[in-house]
Amino acid sequence: MKATGIVRRIDDLGRVVIPKEIRRTLRLHEGVPMEIFTDREGEIILKKYSPVAEMGLFARQYAEALAQTSGRGVLITDRDQVIAAAGAGYRELAGKNISKELERSIAGRESILASKGDREHIQILREEEEGYEQEVVTTIISEGDAIGSVLMLEKNPKQKMGALEQKLALTAAGFLGRQMEG
Repeated sequence: MKATGIVRRIDDLGRVVIPKEIRRTLRLHEGVPMEIFTDREGEIILKKYSPVAEMGLFARQYAEALAQTSGRGVLITDRDQVIAAAGAGYRELAGKNISKELERSIAGRESILASKGDREHIQILREEEEGYEQEVVTTIISEGDAIGSVLMLEKNPKQKMGALEQKLALTAAGFLGRQMEG
């Protein structure tokens, strides 16, 4: 654990304000669910809650199966980072932060099928482009909330993606969303 040197008091309603600098660094904004932990030494630990991350092993297995079946790269994200990555050359993307563009796409519940250079094409990760030529992006919705995304990616410009990949990604997003509800 890293000390910040910042001290805050609890108000009469039991609230503690998280400083703006920390909220900005950790990408915490109004409405972000937080999980609360305590330990034996009396420490209180706040952690961003991600229902997609809660089913990490299942998401990784689903991504692997979808990548094997489709021959495409598959990413499953929550609203902040890549939770599962499968397919040749894509596994190292697990744990990376997603781009603001993908965050907006998830919040807007968008479905995207685009090639690099298309107006609809979005950057997936916060870092530089990942070297893929085509993308399918679908939003995972659980209990009415947009909680993440399923992406299918292709590096070879000659291997065009289309309606089949969109249906596969939509099916995966729908299935994962229902798994989180049940």
